[in-house]
Amino acid sequence: MPVPAPPAALDDSPAARRREQRGWYLYDWANSAFYTTVISVFLGPYIIPVAKTAACAKDFPGVAADRCVADFDGLAAASPGLGYVDVLGADIRPAAFFGLMVTVAVFLQIVALPIVGALADHTGRKRELLGGFAYAGALATMGLYFVEGDRYMLGGVLFVLANLAFGSSVVVYDSFLPQISSPAERDKVSSRGWAIGYLGGGVLLALNLVLFLQHASLGLSEGMAVRISMLSAGLWWAAFTVFPLLRLRNRPVPAHERTALRSVGGSFRQLGRTLAELRRYPLTLLFLVAYLVYNDGVQTVIGNSAAFASEALKLNQTVQITAILMVQFVAFFGALLLGRLARGFGTKRTVLASLVVWTMIVAAALFVAEGQEVQFYLMAFAIAIVLGGTQALSRSLFSQVIPKGREAEYFSLLQISDKGSAFIGSLTVTIALQLTNSYRIAMISMIIFFVVGFVLLALTNLPKAIRAAGNEVPERI
Repeated sequence: MPVPAPPAALDDSPAARRREQRGWYLYDWANSAFYTTVISVFLGPYIIPVAKTAACAKDFPGVAADRCVADFDGLAAASPGLGYVDVLGADIRPAAFFGLMVTVAVFLQIVALPIVGALADHTGRKRELLGGFAYAGALATMGLYFVEGDRYMLGGVLFVLANLAFGSSVVVYDSFLPQISSPAERDKVSSRGWAIGYLGGGVLLALNLVLFLQHASLGLSEGMAVRISMLSAGLWWAAFTVFPLLRLRNRPVPAHERTALRSVGGSFRQLGRTLAELRRYPLTLLFLVAYLVYNDGVQTVIGNSAAFASEALKLNQTVQITAILMVQFVAFFGALLLGRLARGFGTKRTVLASLVVWTMIVAAALFVAEGQEVQFYLMAFAIAIVLGGTQALSRSLFSQVIPKGREAEYFSLLQISDKGSAFIGSLTVTIALQLTNSYRIAMISMIIFFVVGFVLLALTNLPKAIRAAGNEVPERI
């Protein structure tokens, strides 16, 4: 059997890297449509009435469907044992259905993402895996157009598939960062990618909100406007994924198993070695824990902002929606601003400063007056300034403290720390609400996450961590 020729060396010149970087940025532009349009705005409020319609047909057949959905909570409260939908044999309240699907999606990501990361690093076929996950997610998202009437399970399954594909594609996408940028370029490239993602998600969300708010004048029902919006997110995701697939290049990897089954087996073995070897990089682990803590605070504040606006400040949905839009566009400039500050003052100092700002923002929640839209917009503006930069620079820092050739595996751990820790902040908010019945106190409780995260990050010796991983220490870190 002839010996295969060694792979040709890739052009790693600055011009070649810039070409890949421009393609890489556009995947954030592509996939952010799913997060903003589907997860943040439309799917949750839409699928719960779909589940209520199914429960009405099952438990209250004598009540007109529209009236049943509108009066569902009262009907269910007056009829113990009724008002549930079936999910694999379990009786679930319609209001809890979307939250259950989110929980299932998060659990599956925790299981699957390390395998995805190991497979990407083991086979070296990152571009193919990125495309496969992206188009699987885009198709599942487009399928949400067919969720209507009582098809709640169709919506739940498609959402779980789309969310799993989204997380898997992001692991592969993030793992390209250290391959397409030098250590000195890392902060700028990561920040630009995050910024462009906010811009892309914001552009499509703005278009969809116009469609939603003007649906009657366009001759559309509200449900049809939502379905078209979710379909557009999948089409957007699919269309713009073409560009990174044309620009990004696979890197050579050591010889590996040729069959898919053996590759998966080899990936499992490599993943086991990675988890065992993580003990050799205690400072990388310390950074990962610091990120887990303060990012949990970030995600919880964002996830509860709408509830804070409606429950504590008594602001209407229009204010909430316009605030979401403002955050998307301001975060574009915020990510670029923090990236520039990192080049001048150092990445670690910039992230630490952003955590101080986060602490001030949640502390201000105690003083924002009820009904004060301007004060709420100012809070949202401050969040937008630090939101993208905190996450983009953290991604850049993490890319510096992981060994070469294992990028996807380690980024899968970063994603898991993001997904798997989300319940801690949610639990903290739940306990605070249970004890005080105050969303102001619940928001202030997030201070502990930013303070502890600040301390852990401050204690992380990043130059030592970078050298321990075998990487070059940038001039400013």
